[in-house]
Amino acid sequence: MTLLGRLLKNRRAGETHVAWNLPNLQGPELLALTSQHFGDGDTMPLEHCAKNIGGDDLSPHLAWTPPPPGTAQLLLVVEDIDVPLAKPAVHCAALIDPEVGHLEPGALAGRRPAAGVRILRSTIGRGYHGPAPIKGHGPHRYTFQLFALATPVGTDPNATPPDRARPRALLPAITAPVLGRARLTGVFER
Repeated sequence: MTLLGRLLKNRRAGETHVAWNLPNLQGPELLALTSQHFGDGDTMPLEHCAKNIGGDDLSPHLAWTPPPPGTAQLLLVVEDIDVPLAKPAVHCAALIDPEVGHLEPGALAGRRPAAGVRILRSTIGRGYHGPAPIKGHGPHRYTFQLFALATPVGTDPNATPPDRARPRALLPAITAPVLGRARLTGVFER
């Protein structure tokens, strides 16, 4: 597997297609997003990584500053921007009630999410899927992006329900104004 990582070393999805850079998800950076488990740009602990590399697939603690008035829903998107694909891999997507001010470890579990959390589809499945980069590929950045939306996602009766939509179809289709947003990046390498 190390050879494959070295062969793909220069192939990375990059920032262009992350949710943060989608035109419809632009907005003021009024929120702060933090974790008790790692700082922005720091290495993520193994417990938050995938089970197949020795982790627990446990979503990390996340906390944010209060969303702006008028926030109807929060959207959380976790993406690996260094995956050797054309677009970043969505490791988790969730809708969160605006009254929720933080998530405890494990709150993004696919089968039993925390109260006020609605798990959406990701590239990998449902729920949080921790880092598992190809061995030898180099460091991967995992961006936790939080968006405060003025209207709830999924109010259009003619659109695919958000629970069933693929992330690459859902994210560009969000029409709710973004009232505030924040980003936290964790790093992991094998």
